[in-house]
Amino acid sequence: MPKPYSSGGKPEKFARTGPGEYLGPSHFNNAARIAPVMTNIRPTSASTSTVKLQKALAQAGLGSRREMEQWISAGRVTVNGVKARLGARVGASDEVKVDGRLVRAAVSSRLPRVLLYHKPEGEIVSRDDPAGRPSVFDKLPQLRGAKWLAVGRLDFNSCGLLVFTTSGELANRMMHPSHELEREYAVRVLGTLTEGQTARLLSGIQLDDGVARCDSVVPEGGEGANRWYRLVLKEGRNRIVRRLFEALGLRVSRLMRIRFGPLALPPRLRRGQVLELGSAETRQLLTALGMPAPAPPRGGARGSAGTHRRHRAYRAR
Repeated sequence: MPKPYSSGGKPEKFARTGPGEYLGPSHFNNAARIAPVMTNIRPTSASTSTVKLQKALAQAGLGSRREMEQWISAGRVTVNGVKARLGARVGASDEVKVDGRLVRAAVSSRLPRVLLYHKPEGEIVSRDDPAGRPSVFDKLPQLRGAKWLAVGRLDFNSCGLLVFTTSGELANRMMHPSHELEREYAVRVLGTLTEGQTARLLSGIQLDDGVARCDSVVPEGGEGANRWYRLVLKEGRNRIVRRLFEALGLRVSRLMRIRFGPLALPPRLRRGQVLELGSAETRQLLTALGMPAPAPPRGGARGSAGTHRRHRAYRAR
């Protein structure tokens, strides 16, 4: 395995997952330990003969299924030279084009690619920022015929685990509120939570967009006036952790995501560094999420032994 790229800084101490507690890439050899982290996952059919057109486009990494439906309705998509309609199904032999350009592997037996990125503070999770701030997308390996989709977001001043994939279906499965995937954060607060404040976090606090609550709140010590806590939530609304503490009159001085569903921030993955899951790890992730996973190809493939690859972070453009 290549040595980790040094980004000039020690690994964040809250990047570790604890002995046998949660799963990073090195734990994927035990699929049975992934499933208990999942909640309310509905299994899907493994049939891949034909799929809905919007699903095929999303699987090709062109965007979310909802975006693809809008493209189809706008007449941007053709199947075998005929303008497509919503609800159309396509197979591997169909020729699918978007804006006249051929979409490769619209119905593919290939695995999606999945990246884990250790986001530092000071980067935005967007490709287009009017203020010209550094983007996380500048640090990712370049793709041909697809694009990286961010699975959730972290705000400009937050750090930690970001997941990227080429599969719109995988991104939707992890983000959609109905699946209630856990998000775990290490939070540094100026001040100490009282028992009453902790109880409010667990029972629910009314925010301007509805009630939000934590599934667990665990104190992790601290120095001086700062205290660290581990929080687990099952939703990812905008700035939800910061807003919960603001409602309690406390200010978050550091916020780090350390787990998203079964994927934990690897302890040796430094800030600004990217790690790609191998094929065996990706199959186990799909299985844990209740999604069909293509069978391993004959003769081996990328990461067929289940290893993962670490990429040096690209310099900002």
